[in-house]
Amino acid sequence: MFSWMKKLHRTLVHSSSNQQSESDQDIPDKKGEPLSKDIKVNFEKMQDIFANSSDAVIRRFEVGSDVKIGAFIVYIDGLVDREIVQLSLMKPLMVDINPTTVGCKFNKKNALTIIKERILSISEVNEINCLQDAVNAVLSGDTVLFLDGSSTALIAGSRGWEARSIEAPDTEVVVRGSREGFTETLRTNTALLRRRIKSPNLKFESMKIGRQTQTDVIIAYIKGIANDKIVEEVKRRLSRIDTDSILESGYIEEYIEDNPLSFLPTVGNSEKPDMVAAKMLEGRVAILTDGTPFVLTVPYLFVEAFQSSEDYYSRPYYASFLRTLRYIAFFISEFAPAAYIALTTFHQEMLPPALLINMAASKEGTPFPAFIEAMIMNIIYEILKEAGVRLPRPVGQAVSIVGALVVGEAAVSAGLVGAPMVIVISITAVSAFVVSSINDTTTIMRFFYMILAGSLGMFGIMIGAAGFLTHLAAMRSFGVPYLSPIAPISTQDMKDVFIRAPWWAMHTRPRVIGWKNLVRQKYNLIPKPNKDDDNK
Repeated sequence: MFSWMKKLHRTLVHSSSNQQSESDQDIPDKKGEPLSKDIKVNFEKMQDIFANSSDAVIRRFEVGSDVKIGAFIVYIDGLVDREIVQLSLMKPLMVDINPTTVGCKFNKKNALTIIKERILSISEVNEINCLQDAVNAVLSGDTVLFLDGSSTALIAGSRGWEARSIEAPDTEVVVRGSREGFTETLRTNTALLRRRIKSPNLKFESMKIGRQTQTDVIIAYIKGIANDKIVEEVKRRLSRIDTDSILESGYIEEYIEDNPLSFLPTVGNSEKPDMVAAKMLEGRVAILTDGTPFVLTVPYLFVEAFQSSEDYYSRPYYASFLRTLRYIAFFISEFAPAAYIALTTFHQEMLPPALLINMAASKEGTPFPAFIEAMIMNIIYEILKEAGVRLPRPVGQAVSIVGALVVGEAAVSAGLVGAPMVIVISITAVSAFVVSSINDTTTIMRFFYMILAGSLGMFGIMIGAAGFLTHLAAMRSFGVPYLSPIAPISTQDMKDVFIRAPWWAMHTRPRVIGWKNLVRQKYNLIPKPNKDDDNK
């Protein structure tokens, strides 16, 4: 059933390989040009690079009181903290350099070392020898200092752009649990993870992706828990990305996923630091991208779509009940319209007589068969949903709510669709939002099952479901079976699939992910009352 996807994938790969030779000549040299000892040469090069850039600031001045040494700094206005540049960089260089503060003779030979070790009161100062490294540092929000007579420049950490404060994410609302969400600032996101995992084994490895955007990307994992092979595979897939721009983590997701032509996601994403930290503690690897609050996690399993962070903060009994409801809602959103079409069109004998009579009476006078009704109502619902999302929030809510009521009531009153169809589509729409992480997948598969039901009835639905399950069983996410621990089955990991077992019962991590350090806690930590207290 999914053979056409594989053929399309082979065609796309073949066409891209034919164009590889053409794209290779556009890739710039990655070695970079070394800096010159002549400050005039470096100054002219930086001026040429940042020509016609009104936000680029290049400031020339002299360093030292007795021995005047030419210098200049380069930074981007709006990306730096001006107070740091003025008080911690410019003032020490122009005012504070004298024999008393330096403690030795100041000249061109030792100027760089003295400035780095005794003058600059900035916590982060690094040396560079490459022109490209200097340009990347400036574009990242740092300030670069060039000195006459030195082929080495200093990068002073001065990042200080405006950023959104930490807020509760709208996509993952919880009743109980943390209200913090990731922001668009990369260092803020790493700090949110570090606050929750205070371990030196938490590692952050950074790289830049995108020839034009030079987007900062960080690979986060817990050494000793994460599978080393998965970490290396993540690095390999990220390093092979060769494109102009990475503007959001969704770009990276499409470049590294295992099944690019599948409807189902094989890379997870979340805006909640506690959720990402919990997944990392199970052995997963997180990918943080600068400029977006969505953090990717791999490997990603199908059962994760039915799990919520709130499941692990509330009592296990109600959490298990809610998880069961999510599975039920998923099946309703997938199969409800298709089952209605099949029953009313091909298998009326399966319905109770009283219900069949009522449904037949409601459809009396409607001009379209059940399949056309379902397609029209589903398309109208998707249009209303998209309009409600894209419009401003007050207007969007009014359009989605009033539009659905007016359109549904008008369609029934005009005799275009039957009332049972409106009820089925309404239940389907509400159920689809219960499992919001795979809402796009359920929407596509819903139309697919409707087409099969309209042509083959229940047999078509069964054929489609069998093909879908086969596709799920064949998928992998970074080498991990997508349906695990259901297939292949792992009885020990079933404690957190259809139900959420108490914390004292889940003493091991998932075997397919946290293979290296399975034991999470001591065995049999069930609370027990003190016998001495009972005797008293």
